[in-house]
Amino acid sequence: METYNQRSISTNQSSRRQESFKDTALGLVSTLSFPAIVGTADMMLKSAGVHLVGYEKIGSGHCTAIVRGGIADVRLAVESGVQTAEQFGQLVSSLVIPRPFPNLDVVLPITNRLSQFMEEGQQSRLSNQAIGLVETRGFPAMVGACDAMLKSADVQLASYEKIGAGLCTAIIRGSVANVAVAVEAGMYEAERIGELNAVMVIPRPLDELEHTLPIASCWIEERQPLKLPVNIREQVAEREVLVLPDLVKLPVKLTEEVWNDE
Repeated sequence: METYNQRSISTNQSSRRQESFKDTALGLVSTLSFPAIVGTADMMLKSAGVHLVGYEKIGSGHCTAIVRGGIADVRLAVESGVQTAEQFGQLVSSLVIPRPFPNLDVVLPITNRLSQFMEEGQQSRLSNQAIGLVETRGFPAMVGACDAMLKSADVQLASYEKIGAGLCTAIIRGSVANVAVAVEAGMYEAERIGELNAVMVIPRPLDELEHTLPIASCWIEERQPLKLPVNIREQVAEREVLVLPDLVKLPVKLTEEVWNDE
């Protein structure tokens, strides 16, 4: 009976999700750089009423931003994303699928995060700060760029991302002015050490964009136990303790005397 109830609940949830996605479209824009795909996704979110499902990284620097929403909104968002990616010179391809078949939704990673977003709603993990991204080819160049950015302005290193082909992206957070100064310093240091591939500054990121970016564990806010002052004096009552004799030290005749008494 319990198994039947669980199956019925899961069936109802899947049917509700299919109804929610019934009249929606799927939009994909692919670039050759992680900063470019983040900037493209930011423009897609701000140009139409779509939801950012996430990114798909398949290696060799190929990154794809996946959005979901109404058919008209997705078409407009993909068009804006293509224009943005072309401005960066990083566009690979784009696609719009109206009313994708349910089997496509189940297999591909294009609905899990959207389902959670619709059920839980938007909650930003970080304060609304600007985002700076510096992508290099080679890890030493990225580390040097991170050091230069942290020393040049009041910014925090949030995380870094690897997308293959030797491309590494440092992600910093801070005010718009500090992020702009830091990114400029990181660019010069990356070019001095190795190869600079792409940079991006996003002044006012939306909450959905923040949720899709990688984040270091030190930035995750964990609930701390509440510490209250407690002035309780423990009163230890004196209790009589019954001390049992050591059986090893007992005389052997004790057993005989007890037996005789009985």
